[in-house]
Amino acid sequence: MDSPLTDDEFADAFRTFATTAFRLELQPAYAEPVEQETVAKFLAGQPERPSDVPGIREWLEQVSQMAREGRRIERVRVHEDPPTDYQRWERWAGQWNVDAGEMIHYLTRRQAEDAGLLPAVGGDDWWLLDSSRLIIMRFDECCRRISNNLVTEQESIEQACAWRDLAVRAATGHPPVTA
Repeated sequence: MDSPLTDDEFADAFRTFATTAFRLELQPAYAEPVEQETVAKFLAGQPERPSDVPGIREWLEQVSQMAREGRRIERVRVHEDPPTDYQRWERWAGQWNVDAGEMIHYLTRRQAEDAGLLPAVGGDDWWLLDSSRLIIMRFDECCRRISNNLVTEQESIEQACAWRDLAVRAATGHPPVTA
């Protein structure tokens, strides 16, 4: 069963995980308001440090605090080959996430298919918190997040754990990208 989460409930679920948070990212881009200007600057050849962007800096500080507390934040990003403009920015900006304490892995869409992750996992992104809470993130055709839904059904959580393990095993580390 899915339960819709407000933005505050979503943020609270993420803040309160005990040991592990894993994100599977499948979208070709994300229309996050806090990122739009900095992505445009990157694409114009005038990159700014993500740590200088207030909304992104807050995330990096939160990740850093969680890492100091011993909590693990990990994600696998499934990217196009070649990557979209947004994904090029994401790869470049990801070094700040890694420096803050996140573990980021990458798969091309083809690698994800070859590993058996796609199309089986579907098209939605998700966070798996403590291997016990699954939050499905849905996006519209313009890459805007339209909902966050908490899934409590044990079978879905177990499947997400298996997909997480498969994605991490098949993925590679952070690809080098320059601005």
